[in-house]
Amino acid sequence: MTAPPAGSQAVDRAAALLALVVESGEPRTFTSLVDELGLAKSTTSRLLQALERNRLVRRDRAGLFRPGPLFAIYATQHDTTQDLLDVSQPTLDDLSTTTGETVNLAVPRGEEVVQIAQVDSSYLIGATNWLDVSVPPHCSALGKVFYAYRAMPVPAGELSPPPYGKPLSRRQFERDLAETSRRGWAMAWEELEEGLVAVAAPVHTRDGSVIAAVSVSGPTSRISKTDAARIGDRLVSDTRAISRQLGHRPGKASP
Repeated sequence: MTAPPAGSQAVDRAAALLALVVESGEPRTFTSLVDELGLAKSTTSRLLQALERNRLVRRDRAGLFRPGPLFAIYATQHDTTQDLLDVSQPTLDDLSTTTGETVNLAVPRGEEVVQIAQVDSSYLIGATNWLDVSVPPHCSALGKVFYAYRAMPVPAGELSPPPYGKPLSRRQFERDLAETSRRGWAMAWEELEEGLVAVAAPVHTRDGSVIAAVSVSGPTSRISKTDAARIGDRLVSDTRAISRQLGHRPGKASP
């Protein structure tokens, strides 16, 4: 196998080093970076100096390496919603292909659930466009995810009844949130609309907080409760993959 050109090899090594710093949940020591990449100390030092000169990494007062100021500049100048969409879209498309049902990506905004992407069902029945529809969050699987993981403030007092679905008691709502935290996915069974079921799972960012959720929804004539549980487990696996791309690692604090 032909070895990569020297310049390309240096870029690959610098990129691997940068990825370790950016994706780590904590600042990295020089020794930990050397040990994990297996590079010579002199090589690691030279690459870190180049990354630091170009503002891609920085050393704090303790001498630990953190993501550099260019990342903060990017974050302030760009809508991170598009980044989330870019990372999530392949998963949304795959879920739609394998389930045949409507797949949505949503984010919490204050006390509202905002749908930012949808892949339509392959069936004529159940292909509702939710992008411009405002629904009571406690009646939706997406809303339950955001409540369970404290991405949205949990409503106090009695819950308002949905316009077309089954009323949800406070006791059942709290049981649903506890169950969502335990198993990692939420379900809304005919709560928003008669004959409609939705299942959702959270997307975590690097610090463990929930910034989005992915849902699969369709009619109860096609999705049984057994099917919903299977979809829920699939969603947990898929949203974990999205979360890893956003820098989240197992073991980070989350409810």
